[in-house]
Parts: sequence; C-alpha cells; structure tokens
Amino acid sequence: MVHGFLCNRAVWMHWLQELERRQVPFIAINLEPVFGSIDSYIQILDKAIRDMRLATGRPPLLVCHSMGGLAARAWYQASGAQDSAIHGIVTIASPHQGTRISERFPNLPGLVNANQMCHGSRWLAALAQKETAAQRGRFICYYSNCDNIVMPASTARLEGADNRFVAGLPHVAMALDAGIMRETMALLDDASSR
Repeated sequence: MVHGFLCNRAVWMHWLQELERRQVPFIAINLEPVFGSIDSYIQILDKAIRDMRLATGRPPLLVCHSMGGLAARAWYQASGAQDSAIHGIVTIASPHQGTRISERFPNLPGLVNANQMCHGSRWLAALAQKETAAQRGRFICYYSNCDNIVMPASTARLEGADNRFVAGLPHVAMALDAGIMRETMALLDDASSR
C-alpha cells in the first residue's frame, strides 16, 4: 500500500481493516522525506516488496494512490525487477502524465516531488522514455472525471495499461471507494487461486 503526496499510510485504514478481515498479509509504507524526490522512495518501496516476498513467498500486489503510483513506476524501472517480482500494480488517481495543479507552485525550492509531478516535467518525460510496453502492461490505472487534483483527468491514464474510468469521484474519495477496493480485492482472490 503506497500513499500519495502530503499523506501517509493512514489513508489506507479501511483497506487494511478489510485485508485483516480476509487474513491477507500487507505492508503500508510511509514515503519520506515528505517533499523529497520521488526517486528517493524507491528504496522504501523495494524493502517493502522484499519483506512481503520473504514473509509470504509470493509476489505482492502494489496498490498506490496518487503520487504513490509514480513511486511504483520509478521503482519498477529502477529495480530491473522481473515480471515475477510483483503480481501487478494498481494505481488510483495517479498523475502519470503530471497534473496542471502543480503549475500553481512552479519550481518551489524544497518541493521536489511536487515539481516532478508538474504536467510536462522533465522527470515524467524521462520516466516515460525508459519504460517498456511490458512494464506498462502490468498496471491497472483508475481515473475519474471529477478528480480535483490530477487534472485534466486524462493525465491519470497510462498508455498501454488497463485504464479504468470511474465517474464522479474526487481525488481522495477514489482511494476510499468501495468499488475500486472490491475490484482490487478480486485481483488478490485471483492470485491466491493459482
């Protein structure tokens, strides 16, 4: 479970309760430093993935909200991980192509990750350039026409991914949505039946 910008792992509380009820092991990480480079989160994510594999003997499913989806993409690319390292990656309201809301705070010193998420940023361009179609094919990306942070809505889509439109949900509400949680839990059920 990978949270987004200006958030922490508590955003997943209702997910964690459901995972506990189902007796599904999980790790919910905190991305720190809060305003650091998204690349600085790669080690945190890598450790959590290794810990999950060690604890369960299975590849984990990464579930990411907002900036957490970009952290997952950066990890996937930088780690050189084989497809078998993860079950898949679900992103919810992630600014895969950036967001125009970041343009209100252009190049603010100390807000490295916010600047990286600007629509058309060099960081996003470099990330996209290095990705393979096979990597993008491992993603399920939820996006909404009412996202009040990732805008325009189309920037939450990732070319080559399984992009899933959810009508009428704002940014944080997407991470709390029962329908998205149900579909994601079904992916876990599918994995455990193999």
